[in-house]
Amino acid sequence: MKIETKFTKMFGIEKPIIQGGMQHIGVPAFASLFSNAGGMGTINITCYKSPEEFADAVAEMNELTDKPWIVNISLAPDLTKGDEIFKYIDVCARGKVAAIEFAAASPEMFMPACKEAGIKIIHKSPNAHVAKRMEEKGADVVTIAGYEVAGHPSRDGIGTFVIANKVASICSCPVMAAGGVADGRGLAAALALGASGVVVGTRFVATTECPISYNHKKWIVDHSERDTVLIQQSINNMMRVADNTAAKLTQEMEKRGTTLQELMSVISGKRSKEGYADGNVDGSIYAVGPVIGLINSMEDIKPVAQVMDEMVDDAYAIIQSLKQSFS
Repeated sequence: MKIETKFTKMFGIEKPIIQGGMQHIGVPAFASLFSNAGGMGTINITCYKSPEEFADAVAEMNELTDKPWIVNISLAPDLTKGDEIFKYIDVCARGKVAAIEFAAASPEMFMPACKEAGIKIIHKSPNAHVAKRMEEKGADVVTIAGYEVAGHPSRDGIGTFVIANKVASICSCPVMAAGGVADGRGLAAALALGASGVVVGTRFVATTECPISYNHKKWIVDHSERDTVLIQQSINNMMRVADNTAAKLTQEMEKRGTTLQELMSVISGKRSKEGYADGNVDGSIYAVGPVIGLINSMEDIKPVAQVMDEMVDDAYAIIQSLKQSFS
């Protein structure tokens, strides 16, 4: 089934669903599945050590799909690559990447290079003020990342659906809602608020193809919406993660006062990547959102394409049912 919104028409796709950037997981073998299923997959530059290695990933992505896809570039202080970002944008231009999603800071200095290359600009915004300003600066799409987002949520503490509702009323560009969406109900709700689609991360971690251990997927199934916590606030890099042993240790360290070096012994990306591979869920931080409460059994661990189809079909059924409620 096809849904037409500002976003789907902009990119010529069938489903208004974006796979979240997913640090360590946003790789071609996984991201291409989303584009091939009618949405848009995302690869993350933090998965690659250099523009040259990233170029290989772009080539691989283009071999795996001929549909539009996205590159995530975080401008957070601990992840940004400074002026080297221009090299990554050049790779995107040569690889005919459809869009770049910028997050964590203003991408204003990089926008002209994207525009010149014909690459659409998506900005992951934490609030309505930033979203409107980014649209005025030239962003083609804004993604609203509310308090429910796994990874780096809005520090304002405001839920996704409140912000998405407001931004959809003040921005003319497509608005995507990120955080708190895991099924057709969430998609239908986002569309009802005026959003042009959704960005989904945690739900797709719990899929058969996600390159993460069985133990991590089972952890999601075995826990509820109350089992995520916020960490890294002491270093102004707030993150929503699973409430596991590593998160508890991080909170204890931050409470008593600690150094960045000591924190990195627990929160480093290297540890997370190793944990995803060896199945040690408690040994490193693990980004998930409260929507884990909507993933309740191992039977919910399904292929990406099936999850996407069910989201769209269920959203359609819900909207049709609501229509019958009016007379």
